[in-house]
Amino acid sequence: MTIDKSLKIRAGMIRNRNVLTRAERLERLRATERWKEGDPVLGLPKVRVQKVTLKKKKKVKKQDEESK
Repeated sequence: MTIDKSLKIRAGMIRNRNVLTRAERLERLRATERWKEGDPVLGLPKVRVQKVTLKKKKKVKKQDEESK
């Protein structure tokens, strides 16, 4: 049996996750200075997850000189 394309390990790294772990949320809150050392870890404010999208390159049509 073969593995479905969506279940391959490398596919998991490509997709964006919409839920962050507590450590990742704390890291982002520290960067924006919304959380400081000693603040409670429970009841953290929401952190927006930025989706990274890559623009597709337009294909350049090659003109064959042989066909002319």
